[in-house]
Amino acid sequence: MMRSFVLAVTGLVAAVAPSPAQNGAAQPQRSHAAVTTAQAVYDDDIIRFWRAFDAVTATTDPAERLRLIQTIYIDPGTPGLHALMTARRYTAQQYVDAIVKWPKFWKSIRPLTARSQLAASTLKDDIARFRRLYAELRPATITYAIGVLRTGGTTTGNKVLIGAELALGDETVDVSELPEPLQNRLRIFFRSRPFANNAQNNIHEYVHTQQQETQETLAQQALREGVADLVAELITNRKPALPVYTYGPAHDAAIRQQFMADMRGTNYDNWLWNGSDNPFGVGDLGYYVGYSIARRYYDGASDKRRAIRELIELPYDDPAAVNALIERSGYLAGNIDSATHGASSMRNRPAAFASVRP
Repeated sequence: MMRSFVLAVTGLVAAVAPSPAQNGAAQPQRSHAAVTTAQAVYDDDIIRFWRAFDAVTATTDPAERLRLIQTIYIDPGTPGLHALMTARRYTAQQYVDAIVKWPKFWKSIRPLTARSQLAASTLKDDIARFRRLYAELRPATITYAIGVLRTGGTTTGNKVLIGAELALGDETVDVSELPEPLQNRLRIFFRSRPFANNAQNNIHEYVHTQQQETQETLAQQALREGVADLVAELITNRKPALPVYTYGPAHDAAIRQQFMADMRGTNYDNWLWNGSDNPFGVGDLGYYVGYSIARRYYDGASDKRRAIRELIELPYDDPAAVNALIERSGYLAGNIDSATHGASSMRNRPAAFASVRP
């Protein structure tokens, strides 16, 4: 049975602490208290992962390692874990490889994953504020599960899927064994203390469960992400403590100019879910642009709730509708129609490793 909670109701210390074989002491008993709510949050997958981790590291047989991760972690996993694996194409072999290759990372992140309940402790109040801002809010579930370092948060349908090995970390996480460019990207990410920003991350992803999906132009995708950051900020009074939100305002004119050249294209490499390998040297600037458009639109609206509704319910798969809202925002100074329709000088650069941003 999946254990759900909204406020902190049980501890994960027993599950994430080193095994008795590692520390020579018996582990404390774990409570099985649960709270059933419409806003369910599941974290049982974290417990199962560390049980599988201990079993996998206790053997050197490759076939046995695969069997253990499959039978202890994956097969009995929550629907959220299975959705996360599908969304990020995680496989049993990828889990085993990561466990074997990066022991320092797992040792450092293990105790931090006990904080899943604390990370969701503000959710009840945040959802209440969200509903006051947006009355049409539909319920969604949140799952904290361990992935293979390819997302701190994503969504599928009405499921918010949090990569606990990233979202619950901080500057103490050891990334020294990770390959580049992942190592540098995660070093920057963990220095931003993502655990401290988890309330914002949860609401950002919750917003995505209310929005229409899109896989089309940069403008469509950037605005969708920026709206999620704006709404999360309005509710939690926080933006991610990442370089994009300090670099962006200081270089806004140059960023806008390049965005207008790229916005109708479908190459996101220099704007979204990337690292610092781009002409600006800062990752995820598409979030900044999308946020700036949404913020300008919201600030200029006399009816704030209507503006939020329009931003959330925008048909993101319709480029004309997205471009019209961007133009109404005034952020690009009405120059959308003059934006370059083809490839720009920033396109066709190599993509960075998958982003940890939601």
